[in-house]
Amino acid sequence: MSLSIKLHVTTSHLNYLNHHAKTNTNTSTSNIRTKPIYTSNPLIITTSRSRKMSLGCYGAPFIKSSLIEPDGGALVDLVVSESQRGPKILEAEALPKVKLTKIDIEWVHVISEGWASPLRGFMREDEYLQSLHFNALRLKGNGSLVNMSLPIVLAIDDQTKEKIGNSSNVGLLGPSGDCIAILRSIEIYKHNKEERIARTWGTIAAGLPYVEEAITPAGNWLLGGDLEVLKPIKYNDGLDNYRLSPKQLREEFDRREADAVFAFQLRNPVHNGHALLMNDTRKGLLEMGYKNPILLLHPLGGFTKADDVPLSVRMEQHSKVLEDGVLDPETTIVAIFPSPMHYAGPTEVQWHAKARINAGANFYIVGRDPAGMGHPTEKRDLYDPDHGKKVLSMAPGLEKLNILPFRVAAYDTSENKMAFFDPSRAKDFLFISGTKMRAYAKSGENPPDGFMCPNGWKVLLKYYESLQTEESPQQPAVLSA
Repeated sequence: MSLSIKLHVTTSHLNYLNHHAKTNTNTSTSNIRTKPIYTSNPLIITTSRSRKMSLGCYGAPFIKSSLIEPDGGALVDLVVSESQRGPKILEAEALPKVKLTKIDIEWVHVISEGWASPLRGFMREDEYLQSLHFNALRLKGNGSLVNMSLPIVLAIDDQTKEKIGNSSNVGLLGPSGDCIAILRSIEIYKHNKEERIARTWGTIAAGLPYVEEAITPAGNWLLGGDLEVLKPIKYNDGLDNYRLSPKQLREEFDRREADAVFAFQLRNPVHNGHALLMNDTRKGLLEMGYKNPILLLHPLGGFTKADDVPLSVRMEQHSKVLEDGVLDPETTIVAIFPSPMHYAGPTEVQWHAKARINAGANFYIVGRDPAGMGHPTEKRDLYDPDHGKKVLSMAPGLEKLNILPFRVAAYDTSENKMAFFDPSRAKDFLFISGTKMRAYAKSGENPPDGFMCPNGWKVLLKYYESLQTEESPQQPAVLSA
């Protein structure tokens, strides 16, 4: 088959996959569902044709919300129930307060929904050191390892530390001053910024976007503890319906009777090379014996650098990709991954993969230079473009996830379409980078036919035209007598 698949699994897991493929031939008719669970998300489309339920090893229906077990064995859910909310809010109002930044709130969102399971709050020092130095946490119960390549921490300054004093618990304030969470059994420890930056990014060069936004201006102390979130995090930006939690995603995979879920992380608009890769991945999984592989198209929705296309524009563009039939809405779920972006290459791609385990994906697509960026002070890539996929195949705590490295796609000038790169006729291929794509859009020039679906391209053109309008010099106002 055309897809080059690397299964990072044990021998017993391979036997299990083979058995799964065989047992999928024994089917019984399932009920046809006519309404999606999350009707407010227009990119989750109800399957119109009937599905078959396969039987697993013990004769019970194989279709379940746990194609892959979440790290730690159970999803963390730290949002308090409605019945507890009132008393908790009253308690929080009496506690010392810590004001959160926008990125802090994104991390509260991530932790509270279980993306970082089994983590139950901002890291205390022992968790921070394990994450920073080992890219993993050792579970206290059974001693097993779970991947945790990025420290998830809350920084505070000297003044806030002094206000907290000897309190065991603190209230966490949102941007409008309302208390959104309680952090319990807290621990305060030193924030060695240089060490954190060097070990996470492999450099302390100036110009790293996340560092400049979230670390350099942050306080010199880190605050860890157990998190209780008083109500679900909402952004009120018109996109909250796409922010499906790991629990909701697992329920949706269950509803669609997925027997494989393959996740694709991106922070850019979808072009036809991406679509070729995703469609080819599904074809490969069908050839392996899976009956209903579902694509989780999962754009990152937290902090991104200034020149990335904004989330709202990307989501509109993704919707056009489905509307134009480039991807099949019946086998695709588009949802937002709420994590901030670090641009930390092989270190960060482990976090992206680990979070998708908790969301229920058992396959993860990885390509060239995942989570990478250009060096901030030199004209070169910050990371080796092949290291991300190599690291994923070896990373501690990711053994149960199937890693799918993909072949390079480029624009085939002889066929006028995106195709997998063929070195034997390299001169026929045109590589259109994200920078080049943005240059096309900014100038109003169309890319070659077949690079991106027309309606998706129109979304980008409209966005860059709006930027030029905003940047154009304003005419001085003429006052009438």
